Order: sequence, then structure tokens, then C-alpha cells
Amino acid sequence: MSGFQEDDTIHGAEDIREALTDVIEASKLTAKQRGSNVKLSVEKLASLSYEQGLLPDDLGQLIDLVTTPSFLDQASLGNLIRNFYPVATVDIELVVKIIGCLGHGKLKPSLNIQGALLRWLVMIHHIIENQAILSRAYSVLFNLLETAAIRKQLCHLLALITRRRHVRPYRIQSLLSLSRQTGNDPAVTGLLRVYKDYYPEIIVGEATRAKASAFKHPDPQWRERLDEIQQAHAERSTNRAERPLNAFRVARSRINGKSPGLFPEVHTSNATENSITLEEIENVDGFVKNLERIELPNQLIAVLGDPLLQKLLVLKPDPEAHQRVSSWLASYGQDLISGESNTDSSDGLEILNNYVSSTKTFPPIFLAFFIEYLKIWNGHDGRGFVFTILSYLPLLNYQELFTNILQTLETKVLDDTPGSQLQLLEFYTMLLQRWAISLASLEQKSANASTIITDLVGHVNNLCLTLIQTSPTSSTHSKILDFYEQTAILSSDPKLHHHTRIMIPPSPLVYILHFSFCPNTLSRLCAILSKYKAGFQRAMSTSRSQYTPEYINEFNGFLMDICNCIWRSRAFNSNDVNSHGCLVPRSLVEDLAAYASRLETSAPLSTLFSLSYSPVLSLSAITYFRELEDEAVVLGRGELSTRHAGPITRASLSSLAHSGGLKVGWDDYRLGVLNYLEQKGMAGVGELMYNTMTNVMKRRSLMAMADAA
Repeated sequence: MSGFQEDDTIHGAEDIREALTDVIEASKLTAKQRGSNVKLSVEKLASLSYEQGLLPDDLGQLIDLVTTPSFLDQASLGNLIRNFYPVATVDIELVVKIIGCLGHGKLKPSLNIQGALLRWLVMIHHIIENQAILSRAYSVLFNLLETAAIRKQLCHLLALITRRRHVRPYRIQSLLSLSRQTGNDPAVTGLLRVYKDYYPEIIVGEATRAKASAFKHPDPQWRERLDEIQQAHAERSTNRAERPLNAFRVARSRINGKSPGLFPEVHTSNATENSITLEEIENVDGFVKNLERIELPNQLIAVLGDPLLQKLLVLKPDPEAHQRVSSWLASYGQDLISGESNTDSSDGLEILNNYVSSTKTFPPIFLAFFIEYLKIWNGHDGRGFVFTILSYLPLLNYQELFTNILQTLETKVLDDTPGSQLQLLEFYTMLLQRWAISLASLEQKSANASTIITDLVGHVNNLCLTLIQTSPTSSTHSKILDFYEQTAILSSDPKLHHHTRIMIPPSPLVYILHFSFCPNTLSRLCAILSKYKAGFQRAMSTSRSQYTPEYINEFNGFLMDICNCIWRSRAFNSNDVNSHGCLVPRSLVEDLAAYASRLETSAPLSTLFSLSYSPVLSLSAITYFRELEDEAVVLGRGELSTRHAGPITRASLSSLAHSGGLKVGWDDYRLGVLNYLEQKGMAGVGELMYNTMTNVMKRRSLMAMADAA
């Protein structure tokens, strides 16, 4: 399918170039000299442009065609301009050509064509490669306002690009004079209102009270089609370079043509000569340079929908500003909960989501809002937004947090299906991750963090035990391990471990994951236990008071039982110090041992979970050994007399060496398997063996020294 789409795109581009060539050639001849009807070629080109969009080179040729004298009729030129659909950003050279063709003169396009080109600039203003080019041409555009035929389009374009530096006394006077001469032209009045935004104390009187143009997008359907074309082009352009969004400009509803949203746009009317408004900021340099001089806008609730204002309040906190936002949110929340709001709650949730994601903060008023909102929430609408917003909950008293927020959230979300339980687990993982990030930024130890996180992990432990029974799949195991990887980071990270105690997973959960049939699950579990072990070692070096001997023994049991299974061939042994026999009852172990003795392998039960026999690791083990044999054949330039059939044991390796097979020591073989697993992205098994088994640590060190020598 992808090949068909690529070929189709290539053929479409060729068709456009063919039609474009026909139109350009026809434009050089008078109607009598042409051998065919040019209108058919123009219509074909316009149709192809509407369907496919125009590549930069094709668009450049068309702009050259409409801005220079030719024999094409005005209707054909207008039809072409109406179908200028760029597939990518518009180069500034093309914008300069259009600005250069404006005005009066024999070589200039007709005023109707000039108006159409200006209208097109308004519609593609947001995708111009460098919008500063229009700002540099401000004087040229402003001086053309005397031309009545293109005044409306000029005023709209000027309204889009006007910044405070453009508003000068002589321009204000010129606009006021033009407004009187034209009988309060709505377009001129609209531009005057833009000027008044910057100097409300200067522009007074009746001039701005007349009917004014709203400067809405000239053709919303055209904009929708443009978006579709650009999106389709982006999807099929594998090497397309993403153009970064400009997050350092205030977005105006009159710029993008969209209707006003739930929250008002940024608007500042109390600026002075020595201050700067957010509306004047165009890039990050301007924002940083003028940070201390920027005036706050009139309605601060605009912070919920404007990224630039969010950055300002983060870098330049203002208690009064946050209080004003909180008051508005409280009022909005009451209307929403009472049913008096005329807006969709999903719209509000989306903007709240954007706010917390941008500022990384969760204002107290949000907490009050969600305490009430969750009571009326249906559990489905905007669920993703709710989860994301609440993942920024601060470290609050857990009991209050659970009673007011989390318990209600669970009641609304859980529907007795594993899917809802998994979504809830993902939320708690995200919440714990945010808390870890917050704690890492603290310079002093948090007084309550340990209790809060311990309570949360204890609650999620029960959820994980439920999930591992209701949905015993590798995907579920992966999401459970995602959560415990976060708890392991809290336990082992030097910046975090002193904020909270080490919280080990429930014993049944550890053993169920250990006996799963996914190698990656086993590896991740071992890596998590290794991090816990590092955390305990650090804690034990300073104080033992916060961990009881029973708690330490429970964790040590995980290590001993897993090592007994994988490394020591003593699976389910409960006689060693700290070993718990994987919590398998003694009577069941005896029954399993009797069953294993009747199998053809003749291997005892205690070895069936080792590297060579394990259902999870045996394939990697035998694959590693066969690669060793193949390597020996290549280096020795001859076949081995005997190859190992597997599974590999200490005795079978000795027998293999005596019968002309590969000579490998038992310990070397096992360490090789651990290295092989690491190369395959399963380093966790080796990490646990190296960190737990003293003899493995020493053996690995000796091998490293030998390799170095």
C-alpha cells in the first residue's frame, strides 16, 4: 500500500508540472496565437492544486506568473490564486515578490489580482517561513492604504503583523485622517482598534466606536483544505524536517480564524512607554530580554490557554495573579457542577490539561475543583485528560488525598474489567513518577513524603496482585514492572532514597513474575531487585532502625530463592539461610519432585529452573553454547568431533571435552550465558547474580582482569 501511495504522489507531481508548463507557455501567447483553450489548462491546474497541493518550486513559478505581465485573462489568474495550496512553508522570497508587485504602475498586476494576492497572504500568514519579513515591509504596506481597491485586505494583513513598535504617532494620525475621509471604513476602524490595544490613552473619541471589521479568516473552508493537504504531505514525506512551533508569540483568535475559546485571549491595555506587552513578544530572545518589563494582561485567566503567559507566570510569579486565576476557576467549577455552564466540560479539561502539562504545577484551586467535579463525572468523557491532570497532584496527606480524590476516581473508572484496572495502574505509575521528580528537586528532606508514598505503594500493591490474577499476560506484567521500577528508583537513587523508605513488592507478586514465561519479565524483575538491594545496602550502612529483621529477611528471601533457581540448581530449597522455597508448600514440592523423576530428562526438580533447563532461559543458554561451537569450528578450521545436544550440565561439559567436543568450564559457561543475555537486552539477570553471589562477583572480576591482560 505504501508503494502505491508513493507512486501516486510522484504521478500527481508530474501531472501538476505538465499542466503548469502548458499554462506558462500559453501565457506568453495572445488568445489568437494559442492553438487550444487556455481555460481548460488553467482549470486542470487549479483542480490538481486543490487535490495535491503545490510544491515550493511549482508555487514559485505560479507566483512569478501572476505577478508579472502576461496574456492570461483576469478570471484565469484569479482561479489560479484561489487554488494556491502550499504543501509546506512559504519561502520569504515569494512573499517579497508579492509585496513588490503591489501598487500602481503599468507592469503591476491589476488591483483585483493584488487584492487576491493580499487575501492569500492573510490565509497563509501562519505558514510563512519567517514572518519577520512582513514586519520589515510594514512601511510599504501601510503606505498603500490610500489605494481603496486593496485597502480591506491590507488592513487585515496589517492587523495580523502589527506590534507595538509599529504604532507611531504619525501612523495613528494618518489612520484617523483616513477614517474620516472614508466615512469610517470598517477595515480602517478595525486596524485603529488594533492600534488602540497598544495605546488606549491616545486613540480616543468616535473613531473606534464605528462598525469595524472583525478580521476573521477570509475562507475557513479553504484553511481546512490547506491543513488536510499539509498533513497528507507531512505523512508521506519520510525525510520531512519538522518546523518547530513558535511558543513565544501570543495567539490571536482573529489570526487563526477560530472562534473565541472557553478562555479569553491575552490582551494588555495598561502598558506604558517603559513597559512591554506580551503581544509584542515574537521570539525567545525578546521574551528573555524584556522579562522584567512585561506587563500582565487584563484577564489573567488567559493563562489557561496561552503558553507564553504560562511561561511568564512561571518565571515571574505573582501571588495576586494566581489568586485571580483561582477565583475564576472556582466560579467556572461551580457553574460546571451545577449544570449552568454553556460549555462542554471536555473543552475545559483539555485546557486544564494543557496548563498543568506546560507549567508542571497543580494549583490548590484545581484540587477543590476536582473534588467536586469527580462526583458528577461519568468516568468516560475526557478520561485521558483527567488522568494526566491528576498525575500532577502534589504530595499531600494520603488519607485526605485518597478520600477526596483517588477513591472517587477509582469508583468512576473501575468497571470490573482488567482494562480499567490497567488504566488505573498506569495513572498511579505516572503519579509516582511525578512525585519522584518533585522530590529530586528538593534541597532538604521532605517530612511527610515517606509516609505518603508508602501508603500509595501499599494501595497499588493490592491493585497489582489483583491484576496479575485477572490478566496474567506479558503486557500486564510489563505495566506492573513499570510501577515497581519507579519504586526501585525511589529506593536506590542517591537524590531520592533519603526521602522515603524502601517498599518491596508483595512476596506472591515477586514469585509469580519470576515464574512467568517471558525472558524480559524475568530480566526486569531481577534488575528491580538489584536496585532494591543497593538501596538496602546504603540504608544498612547508616541505620537499621527503620527496617525490622523480618522485613529484611523477606527481601533476602527473594534474592536467595531466585539465585537458588537460576544459579545454584536448588530450586524450592527452604533449608538455606533466608530461603523461603518460593513460598511453595513442602508437600507440593515433594509431589513435583516425584513427577520430575519420572520424566525422560532424569534431571531432579531442583535443576529444572537453572540457566540450562529453565523454560525462560534455556533457549538463550543453548543458543549461546552453539555459537561458541560454531566459533570454535571457524577458528580451528575443522569440525568438532562431538557437539552438545543440551541441556548443559557440569557433568555433560566434562564428558564433552573428553569426547572431542568443545572444552568449556562450568563457571565460564554460566558467565557466558549471563553476558549473552546482556547483549540481547536482558542484563537484569546478570546484575542480580553479580550483586548477590559472592563467588560470581569474584569470578567475573578475574575474567575481566584476564581479558585486560
